[in-house]
Amino acid sequence: MITAQAVELRVGARVLLHEATFRIAPGDRIGLVGRNGAGKTTLTKTLAGETLPAGGKIVRGTEIGYLPQDPRTGDLEVLAMDRVLSARGLDTIVRQMRETEGAMASADVETHEAAMARYPKLEERFTAAGGYAAESEAERITSNLGLDARILAQPIGTLSGGQRRRIELARILFSGVDTLLLDEPTNHLDADSIIWLREYLRSYSGGLVVISHDVDLLKATVNKVFHLDATRGELDQYNLDYETYLVQRETDERRRRRERQNTEKKAAVLVSQAEKMRAKATKAVAAQNMLKRAERMLGSLEGERVSDKVAKLRFPKPAACGKTPLTASGLSKSYGSLEIFTGVDLAIDRGSRVVILGLNGAGKTTLLKLLAGVEQADSGTVDAGHGLKLGYYAQEHDTLDMDATVVQNLRHSAPDLTDTEVRSVLGSFLFSGDDADKPTHVLSGGEKTRLALATLVVSQANVLLLDEPTNNLDPASRAEILGALRSYEGAVVMVTHDEGAVDALTPERVLLLPDGDEDLWNDSYAELVALA
Repeated sequence: MITAQAVELRVGARVLLHEATFRIAPGDRIGLVGRNGAGKTTLTKTLAGETLPAGGKIVRGTEIGYLPQDPRTGDLEVLAMDRVLSARGLDTIVRQMRETEGAMASADVETHEAAMARYPKLEERFTAAGGYAAESEAERITSNLGLDARILAQPIGTLSGGQRRRIELARILFSGVDTLLLDEPTNHLDADSIIWLREYLRSYSGGLVVISHDVDLLKATVNKVFHLDATRGELDQYNLDYETYLVQRETDERRRRRERQNTEKKAAVLVSQAEKMRAKATKAVAAQNMLKRAERMLGSLEGERVSDKVAKLRFPKPAACGKTPLTASGLSKSYGSLEIFTGVDLAIDRGSRVVILGLNGAGKTTLLKLLAGVEQADSGTVDAGHGLKLGYYAQEHDTLDMDATVVQNLRHSAPDLTDTEVRSVLGSFLFSGDDADKPTHVLSGGEKTRLALATLVVSQANVLLLDEPTNNLDPASRAEILGALRSYEGAVVMVTHDEGAVDALTPERVLLLPDGDEDLWNDSYAELVALA
């Protein structure tokens, strides 16, 4: 499958991973865990062959299915279903069969006869590649990931970021490869799709590495855990399921603390005794030996686990604005022949809190893009009220300039800040030293999330448009943003599958898409959050 020997990973001068050796074999379902920015995404990219290690060797025995956090497809004109079928080379054959069927109906005799002769050969190739059974399998996978026939018939370029990501996940699962590398596979999935994916991965017989902050997914699927320690640059390997790993890791940490305390006490006694003996010339050598022994004892200790740092997130007091800083009237949007929604009205009053709900593909992300001015509606208007200052968090991090550095991105959002102030803000979001000068495109999903949130913090926005703001965050970072939401005084319009995020927001209203119906929030809507 995959064998890694003494693999080393670096970002600039920083060592992410130091000489790690491991193997991913059939039946291994490995949960790759560690804090945001530890290097999990970098490691999976390297295992997939998209980047090279700084040292060591990686041997891949079979074809690999790799789902990055932000998959990009080259040809945006290809149909979504054809993209899935391309995993087994079926897309070209199916397209040729469609064209040939059309030619068989031609009134031109020569065209008709040529098509009749060509079709059996295409059908033979189609059958050899799995045929109708493979097509049926692809349809079953896409359906379980919430992709209906209407979406599958659309070009990739007309789909939302979340839909495109689910197409890529479906393509990888359909490919039939022996090794899967999945980076946050539950992002953009509704509750039913997540449950289906858990069962699929639980029964997967090949080798699997999954990065996920979905604890339930890890508990249900993995039988081994690799912990990437950001402080030591080491990969700790546990041949345990996720729940047992959590217990074992805490047990190991308690043992290390006891050993450290006992050894430090013994070393302190030796040092104290050596200091007393040092003054006597006849005992100077013995004193020196005692000091050396104390040093060896302390040097043999396992390092105590350093608590993961968490970005400190607090939104500042929003800029003053009028009673209704943002109004949308009669918004409609279509992509090609795919109608997303029509006639949506929404008024955002000062300090109001609104949740947008709807099934995947209902247009939630599209509506936020229209409100943010990132895209234009086919009809209707978005009107800025007095003093409006918008802050937009995009689930695909579209607001960040991937070619710019971390520092440059923050300066774009707050050009009036001094260099010291910029560095101070970035430091509070865990971008210190050389990390602040890294190009944005090399950041992990969690790091991009932190940077995008940092740009919101300095914006003094009085209306926040938040699209899945807790995706890609570890539990501690998620708790930090939920705390910031609770205390924020401005208006918030949020799209999320995270029930905890909705609890923190304490919404007043809900907008249901694609119909555009608006209602006062009540507890019955809470049941729809994870499903929407």
